[in-house]
Amino acid sequence: MPRGKASPKPDHTTLQMALVGYEIEKERIAGKIRDIKSQLGAEKPAGGGSAKGEAAPKKRVLSAAARKRIAAAQKKRWAEHRKRVAAGEA
Repeated sequence: MPRGKASPKPDHTTLQMALVGYEIEKERIAGKIRDIKSQLGAEKPAGGGSAKGEAAPKKRVLSAAARKRIAAAQKKRWAEHRKRVAAGEA
């Protein structure tokens, strides 16, 4: 570990200017990404994120009966799996 004077504190003005520059660069890159996606015909972002001003996609709603059927089927699958594991087939 070097000994001597500690590194000087960063200049806040320089850091603020760097931040502004990076934000501008980020917006420029985002614009290019939007252009490329529009050329490809992609309407929705691939990452699942939503762009500013867009409404979030609606969630699917399951009825209580559907949730019960799904839960019963999953319990049946797990019971069958446990039975095979106990028999030594897994």
